[in-house]
Amino acid sequence: MKEFEAKVQSWLDGDFDQATKMQILKLRSEDPAALEDAFYKNLEFGTGGLRGIMGVGTNRMNKYTVGMATQGLANYILQHCSCDDPKVVISYDSRLGSKEFAKIAAEVLSANGIHVFIFDNIRPTPEMSYAVRLKKAVAGIMITASHNPKEYNGYKVSWSDGGQVTAPVDGEIVAEVAKITDPSQVKFQAGLRCGEIEAIGADVDEQYLRDLLSLRLSPESAARHGDIKIVYTPLHGCGVRLVPEILKRSGFSNIIHVPEQDISDGNFPTVVSPNPEEPAALRLAIEKAEKTGADLVIGTDPDADRVGIAVRNPEGRIELFNGNQTAAMLTYYILTRWKELGRLDGTKYVVKTIVTTELITDICKSFGVPVYNVLTGFKYIAAVVKRKEAEGWEFICGGEESYGFNVGEFVRDKDAPVTCMMIAECAAWAADRGLTLYQLMQQVYSEFGYRKEGLVSLVRKGISGAREIQEIMSGLRTDPPAELCGSPVTKVVDYLEPEKTGQPKSNVLQFFDEAGDVVSVRPSGTEPKIKFYFGAKGADADAKIEQLKQQFT
Repeated sequence: MKEFEAKVQSWLDGDFDQATKMQILKLRSEDPAALEDAFYKNLEFGTGGLRGIMGVGTNRMNKYTVGMATQGLANYILQHCSCDDPKVVISYDSRLGSKEFAKIAAEVLSANGIHVFIFDNIRPTPEMSYAVRLKKAVAGIMITASHNPKEYNGYKVSWSDGGQVTAPVDGEIVAEVAKITDPSQVKFQAGLRCGEIEAIGADVDEQYLRDLLSLRLSPESAARHGDIKIVYTPLHGCGVRLVPEILKRSGFSNIIHVPEQDISDGNFPTVVSPNPEEPAALRLAIEKAEKTGADLVIGTDPDADRVGIAVRNPEGRIELFNGNQTAAMLTYYILTRWKELGRLDGTKYVVKTIVTTELITDICKSFGVPVYNVLTGFKYIAAVVKRKEAEGWEFICGGEESYGFNVGEFVRDKDAPVTCMMIAECAAWAADRGLTLYQLMQQVYSEFGYRKEGLVSLVRKGISGAREIQEIMSGLRTDPPAELCGSPVTKVVDYLEPEKTGQPKSNVLQFFDEAGDVVSVRPSGTEPKIKFYFGAKGADADAKIEQLKQQFT
């Protein structure tokens, strides 16, 4: 008998609900390969939490795997929290199963004597981060699979600073969760000691919006150009609750909706994937912009932490910006305004990830503002904010190429509502100078040099896919490229060597050439894919990106 078959039988014989057992029997008779994939391993609770396909099995997101993860988290909190009334904030997005998983997490925490604040309806990930600090909670849970396809869901854990857990806490929580090997170890039902479950909602919304609105830099420009036509789509997710409201409160009155995508629906019926990184996700919004004459399109992902935009170019066509362009443009705008307002006093800084455009580095240098490079993932940006806050420094803004950005210190994760507000404000500020956002971006390139970025994600599912991804990384380590687009490789950085990089250990490789081009390669920590990030510098950067894609993929 294969090992996975023993797991299957244990679920059929164990104390699992009848519906679960019937689904297992159905898979056994109709799709043995899918059954093996559902049970061949345990869904790993990694440093970012859980993420996986929903369904029955040890390798799936379901009420049992969510309950086991929550029990492990509860055990860790109770062992390490010295307060009498430990609190956890829970939020969830519009995905299928999100509300149910959030309810299970709340009940398990409560059964362990932990006080739970749970949002009364879908709310963005950044608002959960904000609420953790507002409620002085020890942790936060967000039920979301972010921008993944509809089959997925996830369970993301933040710590008391509102940022996603980092070392050493992340590893310690992982170890505690690993001790929960069977659902029988989970307190699904409240006992004698029961923590309060308290609903939160509109009160937190108001405080969150109030604090974000305090970050505005150009309210006068917004007042003069508040009629800018902005098409906004939440892609069936959480953004519908707060993004139109913050745009309205910051002075923008001409918000054009995509009605069919305002519906919060975890089936994401109008898109193949609700990911603003993918051009197809914004197709309906761009069509709406063409019909209405709008100059700006904004889209947010299901948990409203990522933002994609499109702007009108001089030929009158709507053109997509990538995450690097948006982050660089916003950094330029924000630093310009901070300088004009006399707020750059030598204690301010910016953070970006290692795979995000070096254009941000060049912009920051011109303003005399330090920029910190961190590993991929906003939790590393939040960790810098926490550390520098203790040293008396102030975080201005930070971002990553994967469409995540944040401004200010209220939230310790990427934050779509504040980013949307800043994008609209930037458009108004540019309009005061006779520029569109497209023209502003060209001005940035003119001042700092043209750069182009590209990304290729190779999806490799299942056991064989995981093996292939490992082989790709091994091959690049043993036989690294000698050149990029004909330019000699001058530096190879392997982030499995923390003593050399100064960063936490991570399975990432970077190759730098003499011409200023860079290729970064890393397996995704949450999805069955390997990602290739390409950055090229110079007038021929567009052509070089295509060459790099052919060279590596």
